[in-house]
Amino acid sequence: MEHSLVTHWKGNMKFEAEMDGHRIVVDAGTDQDGEDAGPRPKKLMLLALAGCTGMDVVSLLKKMRQDVRDFSVEIRGHLTEEHPKHYDSMHIVYRFQGENLDMEKVQKAVEMSQERYCGVSAAYRKGMILTWEIIIEGQGAVQS
Repeated sequence: MEHSLVTHWKGNMKFEAEMDGHRIVVDAGTDQDGEDAGPRPKKLMLLALAGCTGMDVVSLLKKMRQDVRDFSVEIRGHLTEEHPKHYDSMHIVYRFQGENLDMEKVQKAVEMSQERYCGVSAAYRKGMILTWEIIIEGQGAVQS
């Protein structure tokens, strides 16, 4: 399988692409000759990781019959100081709310995503350090 994407330059620092029927615009800030018409390309790496692992975890917890009421994935990426500036580490915070959530099942779902299913995590792990933690509101936390 292969994925393909074409971006079109729209002037200044703005680029536009169509992906899965959705229009995506990336741009630089006004301080970098951009128009601030879209997110910065590097930050989309954070979204890709959050979306990939988040979808895995939701799917796995549904199969485990966990009553998740609220779920968020926060990604903290650390950028290098030198050019080419890139993320050398990312930390994932999985935050849950729900009725009688089983920490062992939640931890298993996160570990399965990180170790087996999330292709974004697998690719990123080759070039940076990935760590994670789980917080279940009212129950505590687990860290990797």
